[in-house]
Amino acid sequence: MTNTPGTDGGDALVSAFNAAGADYLFCSSGSEWAPVWEALARRHRDGAPAPRYLDLTHETVAVGMATGYGLVKRRPQGVLLHAAPGLLQGSMAVHGALLAGVPMVVASSESTTYGDAPGHDPGGQWYRNLSIVGGPHGVAQPFTKWSTEAASVHTLPTMVTRAAELAWRAPAGPAYLNIPLEILLEEWDGREAKPVVAPGSTHSSPEEVDPVAQLIREAVNPVIVTETAGREAGGFEALVAFAEAWNIPVVEPDSAVCGNFPRTHPLHAGSDIGPWMDTADLILLVNCRAPFYPPSRRPSKAKIVVIDEVPQRPHVVYQVLFADTYLEGNTANTLRQLTKRARDLDETAVAERRAAQHTRYSEETGALARAEVKACEEPGRTGVDPVLVAATLRKLLDGRNGIVVDETITHSRVVKRHLRTADPDSYFYVQGGLGQGLAVALGVKLAAQERPVVLTIGDGAFTYNPVIPSYDASKAYDLPLLVVVFNNRVYKSMNLNHRRFYPDGAAAETGEWLGTDLHRLPRLADFAEPFGMHTETVDTANDLAPALQRALKAVSEGTTAVVDVLVTR
Repeated sequence: MTNTPGTDGGDALVSAFNAAGADYLFCSSGSEWAPVWEALARRHRDGAPAPRYLDLTHETVAVGMATGYGLVKRRPQGVLLHAAPGLLQGSMAVHGALLAGVPMVVASSESTTYGDAPGHDPGGQWYRNLSIVGGPHGVAQPFTKWSTEAASVHTLPTMVTRAAELAWRAPAGPAYLNIPLEILLEEWDGREAKPVVAPGSTHSSPEEVDPVAQLIREAVNPVIVTETAGREAGGFEALVAFAEAWNIPVVEPDSAVCGNFPRTHPLHAGSDIGPWMDTADLILLVNCRAPFYPPSRRPSKAKIVVIDEVPQRPHVVYQVLFADTYLEGNTANTLRQLTKRARDLDETAVAERRAAQHTRYSEETGALARAEVKACEEPGRTGVDPVLVAATLRKLLDGRNGIVVDETITHSRVVKRHLRTADPDSYFYVQGGLGQGLAVALGVKLAAQERPVVLTIGDGAFTYNPVIPSYDASKAYDLPLLVVVFNNRVYKSMNLNHRRFYPDGAAAETGEWLGTDLHRLPRLADFAEPFGMHTETVDTANDLAPALQRALKAVSEGTTAVVDVLVTR
């Protein structure tokens, strides 16, 4: 440890994030962060190490970018918000990071003296407006993994270490620190935190793995169901090897939130677990927090093996797995151990399920092809079939190693099904509430600057986003995106629920559908023009591919492009 007296809590915090291995501090500015800004200026002047500081103009952008970055890099970053109000403004995105399993250390502040103590005056705003009873750490507790107050400058560095270590360990997620302004202004004795190292891993023992391997060996009609295997380091590749070794089909249900298995692989069995509910004799739930809906929908005869480092998610209010066996510990390692045990198989049973899966896969690829042919019909009509949008994107991204961030709702199945992503870290679905997609995509781009990043988003979701602050961040930090808006000019999911709950109600009788109409909005590409971004508005199928080609070219040249596509449904 080094000892550099004469600095304050701002430098203690920067030093701690440096030791935690944070590449970035994602900050939505607040008056409490002047000590951090001074510490950074001092380090920049002196050539001392520090995380890169990103000055962002909205809390959702700050947290969302940290989420996107963490999805790819899987290491905790620092997020600085303003007091309790900034924390509340960013809370949806913090909750999204919790659901996405992304590690980060979020900090904001309060005052503890309100100007009544000698020394630095924190300012009257804390007394009048900014403080909250119980402190912001009480506010953060329900939507973070861990939340507390850093009560002394002398423990601040190691509190950041503890927060980062807790955030990083399974189940990964955001930790929160309330750091009072007076602590940041207090003189620091220079005692730095020890650098944070990556978590160790836990493994299922051979005594636990061997019986599961025997269950698989004896199964006639097994199936793998996964939601987030691909979120683990090496999980995508390990799942492919496991499925291939045992010849087991893989279902990615609609609740899957990242790419877990190549959708072009012959063992990919679509998104519907339904066909296996009465026929499977073994269901392997691999990182699958909510496989059955409704939760009481139980398979009729299958034994259920749960493979997950943390199968019982602490932040999930209600969770039903019907497990017969748990294999806990690092998921990729467990899959690799099971792969090694793929021997002495019943070749007759394997051949039968291989043939059945070949039929399923052929039917699915045929259905995809037919849907895409149908989507090309009537190319001159107003509006573009969403299937054609997704299929055209797939063709244009082929060979480019692209990443798709998805914030569609009614079109999410179409996007997943027709993009057919096939590589690790190539697809992420935004979690925790609409309005984060632009920021998450920017964070993904920050982590993978050599790869094209595409955001697919509905017009309703687009209007929830902090668009201006997101475009500002894109331009300020040279993070070009391709934004493709599926614009049906309606909150479709809301309208569908109204019709589902009240099929013969007053709204159906009169045509008064409230809470759904978006026709009054201008075309959404227009919002990017003041930032000098490339914009396209597409109303017909004939115009789609050329517009997307021009947009991708603009992105490759360093400019965010927004393509507003009027879709038919």
